[in-house]
Amino acid sequence: MILQHHRYQDIFSKALEYEPLMREEALHLMTIPLHSEACYQLMATADLMSKQEFGFKAENHYHIGLNVEPCPLDCLFCSLTHTAGIFTEKTEFSLEQVITWAKEAEEHQADALNLMTTGTYPFEKLLEIGRILSNEVSTSLVANTRDINHHEGEELLKAGFVGAYHAVRLGEGRDTPLNRDKRIATIKVLRDVGLAWANCIEPVGPEHHDEEIVDLMLLARDHGATYSGVMRRINFPGSPMTKFGMITELEMARLVAISRLVMGKVPKAHCTHEPHSASLLAGANLFFPEVGSSPRDGIDDTGKGRGRGIEDCQHIQREMNLDPLLPSNCYRSATAANDIEKDQ
Repeated sequence: MILQHHRYQDIFSKALEYEPLMREEALHLMTIPLHSEACYQLMATADLMSKQEFGFKAENHYHIGLNVEPCPLDCLFCSLTHTAGIFTEKTEFSLEQVITWAKEAEEHQADALNLMTTGTYPFEKLLEIGRILSNEVSTSLVANTRDINHHEGEELLKAGFVGAYHAVRLGEGRDTPLNRDKRIATIKVLRDVGLAWANCIEPVGPEHHDEEIVDLMLLARDHGATYSGVMRRINFPGSPMTKFGMITELEMARLVAISRLVMGKVPKAHCTHEPHSASLLAGANLFFPEVGSSPRDGIDDTGKGRGRGIEDCQHIQREMNLDPLLPSNCYRSATAANDIEKDQ
């Protein structure tokens, strides 16, 4: 037991020197028990690393789910699927509503707008909304859409997007019909064309093995994610994943801390979802206020359901002595480059 404690301390020290952790070291961190002294030292180490790299900045990336439909892709953890049977008709939020949400985000100094679509949403519609919003608000635009090729990545840039959220999900190809290699190919596309790649280890449940979780943490680091972190799976009513249960917020905070040590100097922020205080003590500084559709909710506008509003998110962050109104670390350079291009 004493030897194991020393081993944890050695890894913490290595992480604080920003030396990349090996896979075996990350897996060793996964053995740290909750409620142990080592667990709280792990969280303190992650918190210190984030304070050193991000200061006391709290990020809020405002999620807008553009459409609701019974998606035919049928990812098992998603409430928007055909099989879930929660949504039986296609609904697109009006452009006026999307602009209103975007302006609300800008008014509250959100650091980015994440525009999410279901897997079959027309890509040209996403581009058009991007073009319109880039003229309506100054907030950085981030796409969350299907796998894309280089041409489509370049079109996102032209439409005003500075980044894209794209995750290789836990259980990819098992709990989803999607191909892991194709997901990784899209991540490479984003980097090739100059879009910042945003990521999260998700959706974490008790059934996921340490190796699978750690391998996605290493993927995020090795492919240069602008931010990473951890999102737990939320079991909507009737979810086929309900039998596995859910991890607690404290368990998520422990994983957030491990992810932070693994990421080292690579990220410009570190995320957790859904918003809560515990992970803000464990290296997280990024929340996602939510409106519109959400794969974790059973109503069409999650802003009236599970989704936390931006004022609520900022309140939680301030209670943890973080400042959401400091300049963003994530997309500042990309936004400035876009502004110069527009002026020319």
